[in-house]
Amino acid sequence: MNEIGLKSSTNSSEHNDMANAIRALSMDAVQAANSGHPGMPMGMADVATVLFSKFLKFDPAKPDWPDRDRFVLSAGHGSMLLYSLLYLTGYKDMTLEEIKNFRQLGAKTAGHPEFGHAHGIETTTGPLGQGLAMAVGMALSEKMQAARFKDIVDHYTYVIAGDGCLMEGISHEAISFAGHLGLGKLIVLWDDNSISIDGATELAVSDDQEKRFEAAGWDVHAVDGHDAEAIEAAIKAAQKSSKPSMIACRTTIGFGAPNKQGTSGVHGAPLGEDEIALARTELGWPHAPFEIPNTILDKWRCVGTKGARLSAAWEKSFKAQPGDVQETFNTAIAGNLPPELEDAIIDYKRRLSEEAPGWATRKSSQEALKVINDKITCTVGGSADLTGSNLTLTSQLEPITPEDFSGRYIYYGVREFGMAAIMNGMALHRGFIPYGGTFMVFTDYARPAIRLSALMEQRVIYVMTHDSIGLGEDGPTHQPVEHLAALRAMPNLNVFRPADAVETAECWLLALQAAKTPSILSLSRQGLELVRKTHTADNLCAKGAYELAGSNLETKVSLFASGSEVSIALKAQKMLETEGIGTRVVSVPAWELFEKQDDAYKKETLCPDTVRIAVEAGCDMGWEKFTGPDGGFVGINSFGASAPADKLYEHFGITAEAIVAAAKDRL
Repeated sequence: MNEIGLKSSTNSSEHNDMANAIRALSMDAVQAANSGHPGMPMGMADVATVLFSKFLKFDPAKPDWPDRDRFVLSAGHGSMLLYSLLYLTGYKDMTLEEIKNFRQLGAKTAGHPEFGHAHGIETTTGPLGQGLAMAVGMALSEKMQAARFKDIVDHYTYVIAGDGCLMEGISHEAISFAGHLGLGKLIVLWDDNSISIDGATELAVSDDQEKRFEAAGWDVHAVDGHDAEAIEAAIKAAQKSSKPSMIACRTTIGFGAPNKQGTSGVHGAPLGEDEIALARTELGWPHAPFEIPNTILDKWRCVGTKGARLSAAWEKSFKAQPGDVQETFNTAIAGNLPPELEDAIIDYKRRLSEEAPGWATRKSSQEALKVINDKITCTVGGSADLTGSNLTLTSQLEPITPEDFSGRYIYYGVREFGMAAIMNGMALHRGFIPYGGTFMVFTDYARPAIRLSALMEQRVIYVMTHDSIGLGEDGPTHQPVEHLAALRAMPNLNVFRPADAVETAECWLLALQAAKTPSILSLSRQGLELVRKTHTADNLCAKGAYELAGSNLETKVSLFASGSEVSIALKAQKMLETEGIGTRVVSVPAWELFEKQDDAYKKETLCPDTVRIAVEAGCDMGWEKFTGPDGGFVGINSFGASAPADKLYEHFGITAEAIVAAAKDRL
């Protein structure tokens, strides 16, 4: 570990003025809102001033310039640090009025940074540790893009992380992964202030963070976080490293507030008018609330405008590239799908109808991916150490390694949460469409990152195999029961549970076409017979639910099923029809898409005048939307057991006979 300037030196008056502008805006905005976190922005103002004024490559006039540096405020509670910087450097949509409306309804200045609310906010942060992990995904994307477009991709990813970020378990996954791959353009600035909400961090943690990062393969530096020269020297050193770098910035939380600085009391509450007045005196800041003198604002605006030269130089370099390179790059950044993809899927479905394979849907997923990965060159697959089980690898994909970033497959290791957050970072960075696999039951490990995928409207595709008790002998610890219901409860998340190879191909296409919605593909371990035997070019799964098999008799019973239970419902249909009971089967691969259909289609599909029974190898929560209050449900509302799959279905009563009995009971 390198210690740079741990004894404070005197900063220039220009630096102090610029840093104090951040502190003043932060404490004034939090006071006006009567809520917020002034301590971190005040403590990290010196670090942020050096980073933005000396290093960060950005252009407020072109905020989405592809080769800009990425800045991630992982400690998202200190959002006023970011909002202050965006206003001071001249982002047009971050006005002083927005600063004054901090934490108010409809303001761009939400309590924690929200992606899409304002330019310059690269990601939603607040759930601690996730920003750091998403930054790893951004840095990985930079390395991968640079391997493809070496003349036009060259940027850094900077992170401000706090003690809480480093306590969260996801930080271990993220720093281990980044160190393994040697993501040298990732630089983490740790706000080392030894304070958490409850008090001093020593109440709960005594880790040597510097040694921890070093052990994970990072370069580590330590500086006085209020010494501008030392901070600058550390960032320069970090930029030269082939390893990711962590700079431990020893700071005083709430710097400048004489009675509260260095205490937990300044973390998450307004300073109060009296303390703010004292802070103004302490900092030598005699200006009124929200007032930034023109001389200081001009210095900050100059920081913002100098990026125009950098973005213009990049555009000149980009336009000098061959036309096909420009087109490939722009298509990847936009995330556009090739027009021939849909036709390729239609042709593939035709072959499936002819061959009628009885694959597990995890195998069906791999076969669909062979078609997809052949047509889309920016898909990037991966798995959390379950490649051979998730079947996420196809012949088109070579692995990413520390020596070669030109591939399209990532071995994430046993890091489900980290994988999901890293994929979020890749999607936010632009240039790739990430998908990654693990077992369905481990969506519990990944759920907080899945939630951010949905909240940020990112196209991240989760390939979740072993989707029910049908996985068999691994037992109840690995058998998801409540997981479908839990995921379906999440807004802006498509949960697909296809019944066969044809539906799997259709669901994959829908997941790729959902540019602002993440998707779960819930896939079986066990083989499933083909239920869609008649070819159609139409994507029936796009309706969310559709009549798979009608009746030639007067319809008295409607059976609703998803995934592996669709074939069981079809068997029950035959049994009921043999007894003269007209029965139809509705496949329900995606509740969320069904909810978007018009009322007439919903009524026609639900057929409310019939007896309605739902069947799914999961809990019954939510199925009343399809069955109504008097309908039946055949499924499992307990944990599973360890046994072969067929024995488990029989043991828990998820059988055609049980469906028939449930229907007859209600006729």
